[in-house]
Amino acid sequence: MHTEGAAETEELLLPRSRTANERLHTMIPGGAHTYAKGDDQYPENLAPVISHGRGAHVWDIDGNRYVEYGSGLRSVSLGHAHPRVIEAARRELDRGSNFVRPSIVEVEAAERFLATVPTAEMVKFAKNGSDATTAAVRLARAATGRARVALCADHPFFSVDDWFIGTTPMSAGIPAATTDLTVAFPYGDLAATEELLESYQDEIACLILEPATHTEPPPGYLTGLRELADRHGCVLVFDEMITGFRWSEAGAQGLYGVVPDLSTFGKALGNGFAVSALAGRRDLMERGGLRHSGDRVFLLSTTHGAETHSLAAAMAVQTTYVEEGVTARLHALGERLAAGVREAAAAMGVGEHLVLRGRASNLVFATLDENGQPSQRYRTLFLRRLLAGGVLAPSFVVSAALTDADIDHTVDVVAQACAVYRKALDAADPTGWLGGRPVKPVFRRLA
Repeated sequence: MHTEGAAETEELLLPRSRTANERLHTMIPGGAHTYAKGDDQYPENLAPVISHGRGAHVWDIDGNRYVEYGSGLRSVSLGHAHPRVIEAARRELDRGSNFVRPSIVEVEAAERFLATVPTAEMVKFAKNGSDATTAAVRLARAATGRARVALCADHPFFSVDDWFIGTTPMSAGIPAATTDLTVAFPYGDLAATEELLESYQDEIACLILEPATHTEPPPGYLTGLRELADRHGCVLVFDEMITGFRWSEAGAQGLYGVVPDLSTFGKALGNGFAVSALAGRRDLMERGGLRHSGDRVFLLSTTHGAETHSLAAAMAVQTTYVEEGVTARLHALGERLAAGVREAAAAMGVGEHLVLRGRASNLVFATLDENGQPSQRYRTLFLRRLLAGGVLAPSFVVSAALTDADIDHTVDVVAQACAVYRKALDAADPTGWLGGRPVKPVFRRLA
């Protein structure tokens, strides 16, 4: 029986989690409410079901404790059950969460957001990122009178809605007529983007992209994209779901100094509470309002979009980031972790196979096989060893609740995992270390 404190045992047994996963699949398609949380993303029979979390740790229902990375798909950046955030939400719960008219909390939350992200002039809140990005696309189409959407082909996810999902391998159920209206451009390549805009002259409503991901924007790229959008009369949309707060309190736009027409925020905004935001230029955003004479845009209208406790949580998050310098702490923790992981991988002779990518506050890892190619099998091996050592890490995205001791423990476990990785590379076959089927990519056509 693998219990708390026995994180270095050779094998991890999760009998209660296995039973709970079967129950999940019986009632919930995919066994989770986000595909990236599915048990197919973890080694076979090693997908822990979580009981609770505090700070940078989570406990599964089998009693195992883990140092957790990528918490809540990057949303819990302050740590679980952060006292300041929980207290702010609790105060509003005692006052009611939803009314027939706007709450004063909506005024306060909008003022706080616009003070934090001063490049935006208006904001509207929602519950998830997809609603916000799709609202941005709808607004761009309405403002330009154009139907086509150009998205960055190098970024993995924008929305659950048809305009994006139709471009992925999981396009079942989406009419081709919808998908045909979405085109793609490569990140960092202004010439290719300009060629796309010229080939669809006066047809593209917007360019939508994450302003930065695993690599920094090439010099002048975002400025050049801003100029291209202006020249071709299309709306520039920054998806800041990930970069928001992790790059700076005002997002990547605040760090790089390039102002989009519209931007979307979420994830870290609520520290686990359900809140997202569409923000941008007043003349565009007001098309979804009442104070103009043109055709109205059904921008965002959600019953729970402004529930008071989530907005209060968002305000507490923003205050904490600013007052406690959280973004700088995330970078410092990430840099410490990256240095340790790279040193451990190099010492075990797998430095060219376990590769860290991304900004220090948003680290991911790639697992490469003996030929230097991305490998789900080696990822499976690596995840198995991390889990056995008490580290739950589909990525190495840090939270501010991590301590130096947490990171030192993680590096020790990574070193042990890399020793096994080296053995598999020497055998040119990791099969004996997989314990079952390999982990799978989220976007695939067949189950």
